[in-house]
Amino acid sequence: MAGLALGLSFVLLAGCSTLLPRGETLDDSPWHSYEDAQKTFDKIIPYKTTAEDLKALKLDPLHNPNITLLNYSDVLRRFIPSPATDMRDLDAGVQDCIKAKSACKGYEVDQKMLKRKRYGNFWADFLNFNRKTDIVGWRFNGVILMKNGLVVYKLTGGQPSIHEHEESKNPLGPLQGIGQSINPGF
Repeated sequence: MAGLALGLSFVLLAGCSTLLPRGETLDDSPWHSYEDAQKTFDKIIPYKTTAEDLKALKLDPLHNPNITLLNYSDVLRRFIPSPATDMRDLDAGVQDCIKAKSACKGYEVDQKMLKRKRYGNFWADFLNFNRKTDIVGWRFNGVILMKNGLVVYKLTGGQPSIHEHEESKNPLGPLQGIGQSINPGF
């Protein structure tokens, strides 16, 4: 009987790792990967692509929540951060946009997808002695500048592959932060 109870305990504990929390950070993105986003930006051709073309490419700030609208002032701050920056050193499209003043607008795209998976010993994690988390995903950044509804500049960047590992160890487990919660002044 004791052997049966011990065997059942091992079977139950072996499946405990599936009880560890998992999470995802998903932007409401039209792209499923960094490569998808880059392919979309590759279709943008400065001095040919229009604001309407951007909507067809799902780069519409009214329907894609991760696009920031940039006004003339935002563009100035990004591309001429100090008076020492010479405008002649900037890309011709950036110069055109800045010279257009209020007719200069832009989009900043920030898309990401991250998956977090905790792994390791269930009881060590549950009791807060040792928590291990694997984080994988991607992040895409892009800037588009337009003058009178015509794209004059684009730039992309980001992280095609993110893989991070977090581990936190608390020798006192669930008692680790109790001193701070009892006397927060210390």
